[in-house]
Amino acid sequence: MKKLYFIIALLTFQSCIAQQKTTSVTEPKNKLVVGIVVDQMRYEYLNRFNEKFGEGGFKRLMNEGFNCKNNQYHYANTVTGPGHAHVYSGSVPAISGIVGNEWFEKGSKSSMYVASDTTASTVGEGSERAGMMSPKNLKVTSIADQLRMSTQFGSKVIGVAIKDRGAIMPAGHTGTAYWYDSSTGNFITSSHYMDEFPAWAKSWNDKNVAQSYTELTWEPYYDIATYTESEEDDQPYENNLSGEPKAVFPHQVSMRTLPYTPWGNTLTLDFALEAFKNENLGKGKYTDLLAISFSSPDYAGHSFGPQSKEIEDIYIRLDLEIERLLNTLDTDLGEGNYTVFFTADHAVADIPSFLKKNKMPGGLFIGSEFKNKVEELLSSKFGEGEYVNAIDNYQIYLNLETLDQKNIDLEDVFEYLQPRLSMEEGIYNLVNLAEGELNAIPDFYQKLLRNLYNPKRSGELMILVEPGWFHGYTKGTTHGTMWAYDTHVPLLWYGFGVNQGSTAKPTHISDIAATLAQLLGIQEPTGSVGTPIEEVLK
Repeated sequence: MKKLYFIIALLTFQSCIAQQKTTSVTEPKNKLVVGIVVDQMRYEYLNRFNEKFGEGGFKRLMNEGFNCKNNQYHYANTVTGPGHAHVYSGSVPAISGIVGNEWFEKGSKSSMYVASDTTASTVGEGSERAGMMSPKNLKVTSIADQLRMSTQFGSKVIGVAIKDRGAIMPAGHTGTAYWYDSSTGNFITSSHYMDEFPAWAKSWNDKNVAQSYTELTWEPYYDIATYTESEEDDQPYENNLSGEPKAVFPHQVSMRTLPYTPWGNTLTLDFALEAFKNENLGKGKYTDLLAISFSSPDYAGHSFGPQSKEIEDIYIRLDLEIERLLNTLDTDLGEGNYTVFFTADHAVADIPSFLKKNKMPGGLFIGSEFKNKVEELLSSKFGEGEYVNAIDNYQIYLNLETLDQKNIDLEDVFEYLQPRLSMEEGIYNLVNLAEGELNAIPDFYQKLLRNLYNPKRSGELMILVEPGWFHGYTKGTTHGTMWAYDTHVPLLWYGFGVNQGSTAKPTHISDIAATLAQLLGIQEPTGSVGTPIEEVLK
């Protein structure tokens, strides 16, 4: 009898082991992380245009994933280069060195573009200048770099965007980035990443996919009369697309205007999925990362503004692209075997003329005339001299050599300029970034400004424009301030390791990399200041 019990127990044990093995085979594996960054998207678009969305795109991410409803940028300069850099690094401009799309480099006393690298050259069929790019200006690692290091560079990382900076910053130092060269209609890369362009990418370029989209006409996806979430189409403060007499539907698509239309997003996803397929992402031993940035909403947003019919249509059609992406991942990797996060590099201001028409405050700050005004003020106080090297990103880069020669303290300059410039229309205040004198503004905004100042790349003083104001032109709009309309962006999570739900608690862009590090079980990036969002993670 004892022998029989022993045999039964042994068979039961073996059955349990077999069941465990079977379970381990079928358990989902995080094969791929897909980062989606929309260039210029307000969080409120998810709600405002919700009735126009299908069930398989934004609604799938929101309803089946996790929605961080109160997600904000954690620094004051909300533009594309820093946005993409800090989504993936979890850092701040003060540490990463990515203080703008351009800035005045104090060491060389010259203007610097965020992704510029004169030692790099074009790889692929593109113009010479378009490929002189790399992430060398980024002074920290990204989550892509940390993923690669954690697998001894076995994980693959690919970044794709129309804008070079939208692909380069997410891919980090060790991934591979591809971006669009509008002069040739091709996607290209640079010698920072490789010496020879992949055969699959060359073959894709040879199909002239971009050219095929110029045969289309941009008309509203639905009857324009149903676009009740946006104002009337014909507005004098919207910018015309190149070659068009008015900024109204329908729009003709050309190689020049393609990035301003929904087919810029389609083109981006076409190439990203081609890379996904040919590089076998998610099919190897390690978790891979695909970073997709949709640049077209920014091109269109600058031209038409957030209340336009065009922006409503852009997001209706982007919803379909998100659905196409998710369906492809389901088919190729299996639902539950990948993680998606979705966010934006910044939001956007309303067009000042729209605000004024509707009796709300707003206006244009004429920055091009401002440098001369500051020079005149300082010369009248301290004697003739060249006091200002540059004004960029609303920051005043003072000529410190002139101040030294004249034995003038920075504090003296600030104390003289602050009461005078603060009286200018559209200026809320002037702050001393270099010395951290921020007590004149509310505590909430002080941290955003402290996170901004980098000694090598930031101006000593910063102009804070009033809400609703910006440096720009009489038509169209922009972004780049510390106000909520520029800082409040979506953050959606979906898939492997992600809970279903939502939170209205404050979360920050810096938390994305920290959360991914926890999800992947890897080290956070070197300049990370974020906190993992515990509610997101299973």
